[in-house]
Amino acid sequence: MTTDTAAAQRALELEADALLKATRVDGVFSDDPEKNPHAVLYSELSYEDVRRQNLRVMDSEAVTKCQEYEMPIMVFNFRRPGNIERAVLGERVGTLIRRGE
Repeated sequence: MTTDTAAAQRALELEADALLKATRVDGVFSDDPEKNPHAVLYSELSYEDVRRQNLRVMDSEAVTKCQEYEMPIMVFNFRRPGNIERAVLGERVGTLIRRGE
């Protein structure tokens, strides 16, 4: 079990509104932004998009758990001042992963 899977499981147990994934980049990108300056930042993705594009946001078990229970995942940069507070308050920061329309 990874920390991502444990976090997803705990968020589900607590009946949280969302799983917040704090990271050192601004959200989910098409490629590693630290290696590829042309990587595209996604504002929103579906769980299926994450798997289909093999985006390495978190381990697949964590994404599957969140998808199964429709738990949104917000991936954001914790180093940007105010982002943690904004995320906790439910503001959109980074990338939102949820059920596709």
